[in-house]
Amino acid sequence: MLSYQHAFHVGGPADVHKHALLWALLGHLRAKEKPFVALDLYAGEGLYALTRAEAQKIKEHERGIARLLARSDLSPDLAAYVDTVRGFDPSMLSLYPGSPALLRAAMRPQDRLIFNELHPAASTALRAWVADDPQIVIHRRDASEAIDGLLPPTIRRGLLLIDPSYELKGEYEKVANDVVRAVARWPEGIVAVWFPLLADNRHEPLLAGLKDITAPTLISQLDFHNQGLPDVPARGLRGTGLIVINPPWQFDKAARNIGDALAPILGDGPKAKHVLRWLVPER
Repeated sequence: MLSYQHAFHVGGPADVHKHALLWALLGHLRAKEKPFVALDLYAGEGLYALTRAEAQKIKEHERGIARLLARSDLSPDLAAYVDTVRGFDPSMLSLYPGSPALLRAAMRPQDRLIFNELHPAASTALRAWVADDPQIVIHRRDASEAIDGLLPPTIRRGLLLIDPSYELKGEYEKVANDVVRAVARWPEGIVAVWFPLLADNRHEPLLAGLKDITAPTLISQLDFHNQGLPDVPARGLRGTGLIVINPPWQFDKAARNIGDALAPILGDGPKAKHVLRWLVPER
């Protein structure tokens, strides 16, 4: 199975793809004064030091956020995300914001955040980072239990992020079941689901499990085309995907611009590509 402990991969290409799209989604939510709620089902620690031993072991950030920070020709959508990352660490490449930190950066006084993290050490670090922020509630639950217990939220406008490690056998099927149940419980919510692209296409049961969802569903897939690189295992991560159910109006244009711009930056050759497609078209 894929070993995707986030501390080892923080700031890498998969993070950049997922978080750039997440920041664009948050921009759509912030465009209106109405409050929103964001739920992060696998929150992690919140903020990561790129100098810690785990991040330095693989140094995926050098193929990810470091490539974007070094450029001055980014599109407006990508520049907005990179400026947010830079805001956590003006000196660059010491701190990287995980999804909870990005959600917190987007939060306004009227908004609320709900973080869920089951792993004991990550949950402890998350609580220490959040401190006593009255706009944030933290849970330590199994993700499936959290869906049943936390959805629908009191504020009905908002976003649910699901980005597990996919380390356990059958987790793709489990995530599909969780997503279907989440959409049923919160039909107006935006649901964003990250998944890895591996050489054996083991994400296919996840997509197959969403076949009965009738809500508009968009998929962004970024293929790094890194096969053959000496430091990338043959069965390792070759790309990254994000499913967005109930995407905001015109988000598909932003997603296409972001993915198309990231492909040549994060890819490892001219064959790197971004594919955007509708699993369920907009009505």
